[in-house]
Amino acid sequence: MKKVMFVAVMAIAAATLTGCGNSTPKANLKSDVDTLSYAIGMAQTTGLKEYLVGSLGVDTAYMSDFIKGLNEGANAGDNKKQAAYYAGIQIGQQIANQMMKGINHQIFGDDSTKTISMKNFMAGFVSGTTGKGGLMTVDSAQVVAQTMMQAIKTREMEKTYGPNKEAGEKFLAANAKKEGVKTLPSGVQYKVIKEGTGAIPSDTSLVKVNYEGKTIDGNVFDSSYKRGEPINLRCNQTIKGWTDAMVHMPAGSVWEVYIPQDLAYGEREQGDIKPFSCLIFKIELLEVNPKK
Repeated sequence: MKKVMFVAVMAIAAATLTGCGNSTPKANLKSDVDTLSYAIGMAQTTGLKEYLVGSLGVDTAYMSDFIKGLNEGANAGDNKKQAAYYAGIQIGQQIANQMMKGINHQIFGDDSTKTISMKNFMAGFVSGTTGKGGLMTVDSAQVVAQTMMQAIKTREMEKTYGPNKEAGEKFLAANAKKEGVKTLPSGVQYKVIKEGTGAIPSDTSLVKVNYEGKTIDGNVFDSSYKRGEPINLRCNQTIKGWTDAMVHMPAGSVWEVYIPQDLAYGEREQGDIKPFSCLIFKIELLEVNPKK
């Protein structure tokens, strides 16, 4: 007999609940079918408690309430009205216990004191579900949500990591005045350590490079030199500041490149690189379109 996963059973039960009580039915194994029925029921509970706690957020102190709902659902038959009602309860609990937590963490990080509006979330959710009274279409809502989520996330990150941004701007302003430092139209700065005479790559060129990356306080966060071998990459498959520098570098060049935070990782935290960090790279362009 093919085993039916309890998760599927739980999904059906949660969508079809109605009234019976919270007591455990007494087994009465008079026939083979009775015994089979009991065994199947028992077998389906493998891992159930862990699923209830880990995935549905059920507190085991309230197992009697779970059993009550379980009995109601099992005895509901095909009552479509009750099925719809309890499906709403299930999704509502997923919104409260999983979706809201995930969204809040994505926007506000570890700051548990901040949250999006449940009231307005539910207003949009209900309008989208029923297709009535919406202030925007579902498609436009996707665009608005993505754009505003990024804007709010960036604003919140700036409150925490704003000093990094200010420090980078001051560094670049002072660095631009130093002898030998040149500034590209994008804002990327560079100083030629060694001038190459080879081909200049395009943004789609494959290149072989050695490099060392550090923050403006001198902390080295990555180095191909330390790993003992250069890397191959396509110019446009890295941060924008790297791309902009490399498409101006003749092969054989060694440059020190100073990249503004918005052309590096911006508000993203990348390993040891904190959000809004201005970065400095020593880039040695060894070959353009190297032979494999």
